[in-house]
Amino acid sequence: METLSTPLPSLPRYSTSLTVNNDHDHDHPVFLHIKQCTNSSQLGQIHAQMLRTGLFFDPYSASKLFAASALLPFSSLDYARKVFDQIPKPNLHSWNTLIRVYASSPEPLQGILIFLRMVHESPYYPNKFTFPFVIKAAAEIFSLCVGQALHGLAIKASLGADVFISNSLIHLYLSCGDLDSAYRVFTMIGEKDVVSWNSMITGLAQRGCAEKAFQLFQEMEEEGVKPNDVTMVGVLSACAKKLDLELGRWVCSYIERKGIRVDLTLSNAMLDMYTKCGSLEDAKRLFDMMEEKDIVTWTTMLDGYAKLGEYETAKQVLDTMPRQDIAAWNALISGYEQNGKSKEALSLYHELQQSQIAKPDGITLVSALSACAQLGAMGIGECIHAYVKEQGIKLNCHLTTSLIDMYSKCGDIKKALDVFYSVDRRDVFVWSAMIAGLAMHGQGRDAIDLFSRMQETMIKPNSVTFTNVLCACSHAGLVKEGKTFFNQMEPVYGIRPGVQHYSCMVDILGRAGLLEEAVEFIEKMPILPSDSVWGALLGACQIHGNVELAELACRHLLELDPENNGAYVLLSNVYAKTGKWDGVSRLRKHMRVTGLKKEQGCSRIEANGVIHEFLAGDNCHPLSKEIYSKLDEIVVRLKSAGYVPNKSHLLQLIEEDEMQEHALNLHSEKLAIAFGLQYVEVSQPIRIIKNLRVCGDCHSVAKLVSRLYNREIILRDRYRFHHFSGGNCSCKDYW
Repeated sequence: METLSTPLPSLPRYSTSLTVNNDHDHDHPVFLHIKQCTNSSQLGQIHAQMLRTGLFFDPYSASKLFAASALLPFSSLDYARKVFDQIPKPNLHSWNTLIRVYASSPEPLQGILIFLRMVHESPYYPNKFTFPFVIKAAAEIFSLCVGQALHGLAIKASLGADVFISNSLIHLYLSCGDLDSAYRVFTMIGEKDVVSWNSMITGLAQRGCAEKAFQLFQEMEEEGVKPNDVTMVGVLSACAKKLDLELGRWVCSYIERKGIRVDLTLSNAMLDMYTKCGSLEDAKRLFDMMEEKDIVTWTTMLDGYAKLGEYETAKQVLDTMPRQDIAAWNALISGYEQNGKSKEALSLYHELQQSQIAKPDGITLVSALSACAQLGAMGIGECIHAYVKEQGIKLNCHLTTSLIDMYSKCGDIKKALDVFYSVDRRDVFVWSAMIAGLAMHGQGRDAIDLFSRMQETMIKPNSVTFTNVLCACSHAGLVKEGKTFFNQMEPVYGIRPGVQHYSCMVDILGRAGLLEEAVEFIEKMPILPSDSVWGALLGACQIHGNVELAELACRHLLELDPENNGAYVLLSNVYAKTGKWDGVSRLRKHMRVTGLKKEQGCSRIEANGVIHEFLAGDNCHPLSKEIYSKLDEIVVRLKSAGYVPNKSHLLQLIEEDEMQEHALNLHSEKLAIAFGLQYVEVSQPIRIIKNLRVCGDCHSVAKLVSRLYNREIILRDRYRFHHFSGGNCSCKDYW
């Protein structure tokens, strides 16, 4: 395919008039035959006849045949191009028609190249019909620079005030994300038509400027321009973006009062507004009233149920749809995944593959990979990666980011790096995901090196990038480097630190034992410390056993979030670690009286493509008997190797030594290890995902089990990875 390398020229001053040869009869019977054609075969016969008679070599007659070959329902762009290329001297109408059809085709770039040919090779100057077509082509390829050049040419041709050209320019600038230029063109139009208003209102709504979109709608009414159904679709989109149900209801009543024609598109816009604003009752009432429904209608309804957590109803909608397309499946799969129901997301993904009703697309795969990352389901994630390769699906930045995230969170940083280095195009999200992967695996220096290489490629870091870089510094204990990056954010990179960056800095200082400095840092924050900031300090106090500061952090945390049970648990951990069992007892009593419950520990492990979950003291698993038998065997071997249980990690007051030891043995990650030793192939690592922080005793047990059973164990908790191989651990011991 040709590329647009020739700059748009300064147009020569040709005459804009079209000289017509009047020596022939414009009512020639062949023109009537062209109008009556119903298929390409008939048109081909007329083409051949015109060539034989010489009629084709008259520009006007040729333009009639060409227009039919390009614009009739059965037309073929390839055939139309051949007809055009045969015309000795195409007239301006033919040039415009060819630009028009390319602008609406999968090859809009060709429309711009044809425009350049017309300017250089023909005697015609672009007219008011040419510019809207070629500007549309520029919008289709999102080329702001080409659009700006065309805008200049239109002004030079004294056509800058033409409302049709102006409307095309508004669409171009909005497509390229240049809201200011679009609005500038809009304000320069002397007499705006309904298309002008619609383009601007819809463009603003789609780009998140809901208030401005609604303001323009009010100005439109004040200027006496009657809104139509397209206007109302844009206004409803603004209501949906604002999540303003009352305003949306008013718009729906306005449509009824003004007698605006309600077609399927407008009905779907109303439905979308209701679901996004959380009113399934209004949405269901409208859905039931709609006489005509299409795939968008059904998918909107399904998505509404899924986003509000009504998954059974959403699945019923999917099952009763007259025709299921991949968008409907994606809505439910992503709904599950985004609401923490990863197992259900993967179950539905497998159902989709087995049903063969629709083929998974990039959106499906991104959602499925994200679910794998949450669950630590690397086996399933690898199958999805294999599917991508088998189907020849090109790795765009979204898929690349998801694969890197999946492999990183499943504990295989090498495969994450393999994916990263296998692609040619890496945007800021790909780089950020790889930095995050290295960070969570404790490879802080490598993460910082990658950040430096990212800047060498001229990719500008964003807020997420810095969060990941600071996390890398935290996990690797790189205090000096963390301070440097934090202090450079605004002056060097123009990124104002947010609360997540302040939380990372508190974590960096706290993990390193600089607790007093962390408190001083919090006191000097230019923004109010959030619960995550105090939570970071409280977590650091647990690591270092600082009771006084832990109580301070907990007090502030509970002021911001009184029902934060995690704060009580962390403080209880500090008391337990320092032997203050009266404090533990007091906190437990308070939680019991107030009805607060500690988040239950849960560990997941994948075996043969199936995710197995274990809770502390769990005996619900079908293989519980075998698991507990293996656990007894492990305890015997551990004790013979000199293992002594670390009872300071118990979070409840238990006086008898035997009961204390039994409570420790029931931790969910130990049950998962016992399961993994039996049911995960010896050649494969035992990969366990824990929803809470891994306690020190479980860390010690995993390390010893790895040596005694000669197994690689990869344990991911809420904060980081712990790699155990042959009794060695690649992470730092904070206990």
